[in-house]
Amino acid sequence: MNEELQHWVAEARWFAGKGRDWTLASVRRVGELPRPTEDDGLAPPPEGLRVVIDLAEVAYADGESELYQLPLACYTEPQDRLDHAFIGEWDDDAGHVWVYDAVHDRESMALWLRAFAAPPASTSRGLLDFHSLPGHELDLSAHSTLFSGEQSNSSVAFGEDSLMKVFRKVTPGVNPDIAIHQVLTEAGSTHVASLYGWLDLVDDEREGTDSTIQLAMLQQFLRTASDGWDLALASVRNLFAEADLHADEVGGDFASEAARLGVALAEVHADLARHFPVEDRDAATAGALAAAMEGRLDAALVVVPQLAEHEATLRETFGRLRGLDRVEVQQVHGDLHLGQTLRTSLGWKIVDFEGEPAKPLAERLKPDSVWRDVAGMIRSFDYAPRVVAMTGAGADNGGESEQRDYRAAEWSKRNRAAFLAAYTGERGAGIDEQARTLLDAYLADKVVYEAVYEARNRPGWLSIPLAALGETT
Repeated sequence: MNEELQHWVAEARWFAGKGRDWTLASVRRVGELPRPTEDDGLAPPPEGLRVVIDLAEVAYADGESELYQLPLACYTEPQDRLDHAFIGEWDDDAGHVWVYDAVHDRESMALWLRAFAAPPASTSRGLLDFHSLPGHELDLSAHSTLFSGEQSNSSVAFGEDSLMKVFRKVTPGVNPDIAIHQVLTEAGSTHVASLYGWLDLVDDEREGTDSTIQLAMLQQFLRTASDGWDLALASVRNLFAEADLHADEVGGDFASEAARLGVALAEVHADLARHFPVEDRDAATAGALAAAMEGRLDAALVVVPQLAEHEATLRETFGRLRGLDRVEVQQVHGDLHLGQTLRTSLGWKIVDFEGEPAKPLAERLKPDSVWRDVAGMIRSFDYAPRVVAMTGAGADNGGESEQRDYRAAEWSKRNRAAFLAAYTGERGAGIDEQARTLLDAYLADKVVYEAVYEARNRPGWLSIPLAALGETT
């Protein structure tokens, strides 16, 4: 069994350990979804189906380990329709079974949805604690559809009604995506998809605050929403198609949307400040923040030698943080960019409040400055036109390429300004010297991160963050 599971995990899109030396240290069953005990008017699940949840511990050769959730559909007979999701065939405590990835199976997902609609107190193994928020009646007749493009989690839509995110790599404790969505939903925020429910594992092998592992969340499905990143790229392409017009003259001008997004972020930050602690920290916090940024720069210089040309300016930017006597921190998004936004007919929605995936959960739960989110969005406004300029038709044509670069910079400047003006206007305060110091530092830190990421993953795009540094030196 473990050999088949290890092979499946190794090939999964959501497995974060690709390229590392690892073994499947342990697999344990932590829960089984209950079968409906009352007639809810729906067809009963197949007799030969059991839907279970296993936790797999991945041990790396360097001593690190990770925990992954494996939702499994166990059938007493093979299911030809699920050949694409087949994991293996083995004997478990219920007999001989054919095992499939449950998120691909509509029968299994129907049991998950029913459990959210009528949360059971417990299951036959472990304690799977389903929670639901009042105010929305789930459509239990909706068929499930798995989103194929998901990287770190598995997302399943139920018709046009709801969307379930199954967390694959899990960590004991509170998942900020659930905690923040719950607070903003109960606060009536119009800038998030409403939370409908979530699933906790009460793990009897752990004690205290680490005894709960959050496995999944169910939320409003924004079916007709448009991805913010895709909309920005379309705006840039429209600009490039009009050779004689400026960014504010074309029909696809994005500045008004950038401004609306600035207002949305300011309102989300205000809601978070009302419902989570806001702390006014002293100069020691500013010094620690500067030291962390300088440490990331030290590591980045090894990976991206081209950063050396800008090292002095970057260190000066980080060094200015040490002059601050206070830093206000609160709950923020933590990993904000245009790809974390959706445009609906009712306005902008901000999604995925998990924070930066590469950081440990404890780090992602810490409060931070709102200027981190602002910096992330500003950098995204810079990326969009440069990506189109690099990858569009005629990008390698010398004269045309120079013209595209100029117009890309014009688009970026216009939309960054619109976003920032709307954000500060909604907050009712401009950018004073302290805010400017923080924003500059977060922008510089983000560019250093981008340079390392591009050098390792998309070397052809390394010029994008390096160009941003060139503009500030």
